[in-house]
Amino acid sequence: MLRTLDIRDMLLIDRLELGFGPGLNVLTGETGAGKSILLDSLGFVLGWRGRAELVRAGAAQGEVTAVFELPAGHPAAAALAEAGIPVEEELILRRVNTVEGRKTAWINDRRASGEVLRAVSATLVELHGQQDDGGLLNARGHRALLDAFAGHGALLEAVRAAWGARGAAARRLAAAQAALAAVKGEEEFLRHAVAELDKLAPEPGEEAKLDAERRLMQGAEKIRTDVARAAQILGPEGAEGAMRDADRWLQGAADRAEGRLEAPLAALERALIELGEAAQGVEAALDALSFDPRALEACEERLFAIRAMARKHGVLPDELGTFAEGLRARLAALDAGEGDLAALSAALAEAERAYAEAADRLSAARTEASGRLDAAMAAELAPLKLERAVFATAIAPGEPGPEGRDAVAFTVATNPGAPAGPLNKIASGGELSRFLLALKVVLARGADTLTLIFDEIDRGVGGATADAVGRRLAQLAESAQVLVVTHSPQVAARGAHHFRVQKSVEAGVTTSRVTALGPEERIDEIARMISGAEVSDAARAAAVALIEG
Repeated sequence: MLRTLDIRDMLLIDRLELGFGPGLNVLTGETGAGKSILLDSLGFVLGWRGRAELVRAGAAQGEVTAVFELPAGHPAAAALAEAGIPVEEELILRRVNTVEGRKTAWINDRRASGEVLRAVSATLVELHGQQDDGGLLNARGHRALLDAFAGHGALLEAVRAAWGARGAAARRLAAAQAALAAVKGEEEFLRHAVAELDKLAPEPGEEAKLDAERRLMQGAEKIRTDVARAAQILGPEGAEGAMRDADRWLQGAADRAEGRLEAPLAALERALIELGEAAQGVEAALDALSFDPRALEACEERLFAIRAMARKHGVLPDELGTFAEGLRARLAALDAGEGDLAALSAALAEAERAYAEAADRLSAARTEASGRLDAAMAAELAPLKLERAVFATAIAPGEPGPEGRDAVAFTVATNPGAPAGPLNKIASGGELSRFLLALKVVLARGADTLTLIFDEIDRGVGGATADAVGRRLAQLAESAQVLVVTHSPQVAARGAHHFRVQKSVEAGVTTSRVTALGPEERIDEIARMISGAEVSDAARAAAVALIEG
């Protein structure tokens, strides 16, 4: 509910603070007094697109603040949460417009974009007028209005779920088809590459191992001659033989040397042991350096084959095994692809069948609800002096979507036998306002979360018809806050809260003032609306009769 509206330096208003109440709030005043300025200012703080020049002449900036009460579970909570704005019982919207045209908005003291502001305000206020082109007259929203009237929430959720499942199944099939088509294009390459890799069968670390073996065999040929010469010199024909001869000669002379040869003999024995170990080591190295030239050739051939395969596929030699596994997986997907496609196609067909069934149930419910809506509208039109008009909800096949496959449009024929058509194309100004009011009364379910604004919706009607309009607005205000700008005394008399808009000129400056009227002031204002500038006792009596009636 809109609780207060504070306006500063906007158009003809220098400073104005208004407090609104529940039920029917009525704004009256002479033509040109500034009633539209109030709506322009309210629309500005709500983020609606309107006049470009809003700042009062001579002021640096204009500012509007609107305070709303939010009951628990109000739809605004979701919009606020999505924007990251804390949800509180009181919602404060503030927007500033500078002379240069810069606009800045805040929601509960948090900076907010125009998009966020409009998303939040759409859950707070709904405007209706003779030129209404974004609410009840917009055929794109008629299906949602019919569903809200009928309470199709569960059926809609079922259709949305079925549509989502259908879309997911279609995406899976399309992805599988695209993947299969891509793999089919490289089938020849895959089969050839996998065959080559399977034949080569590279192992992790094999390239490094082969490279080391190749370098060893290449180096062995160069050093083996020197190692063999050293082995010969160290052996029995070389140093070992000479040392054993020396040992034999010294052993023969030791008995006559009086112990002088014992130490040299011990050292020579140790030298023979070390020489034997050295000779064994050299022999072992010589054996290791022995290789078959064909082994070098085979090693190089294998090494070069692995490196060539890695270069061909643009991977490291050690990655060839993993690369081959990937190719085999793609080849397996190709071989299994046709079977997968068949299963995915069957799943899509089942999802489409489920969607069709859910959409058919919703269509049947909409057809039934359209009859109830048309009957309810007929009952509302008669008191509004539109008993000859025929309101009809037209349902036709539409494009399938998450809300079903029905196109819904509200049509009207204002005279018997006349062709039906869209509301804003068939009805005249006065008729249109009454059609909109009747439709809003019928569709009032769930409207208690909105502040409904009717801008001169009673224009062009008077007498009993205006009285019927006032009664319908009062009925609507029993479950929602309603603001109505009116020139009709019959409508004004139904208000629970009455505000008078007046224009005045002081020191050459024109300003608009809005005054909340007490009981006596309200009688005078309604009397003025009845009789004009001169308010007579008869007019006051008529005003009292309207208020009490």
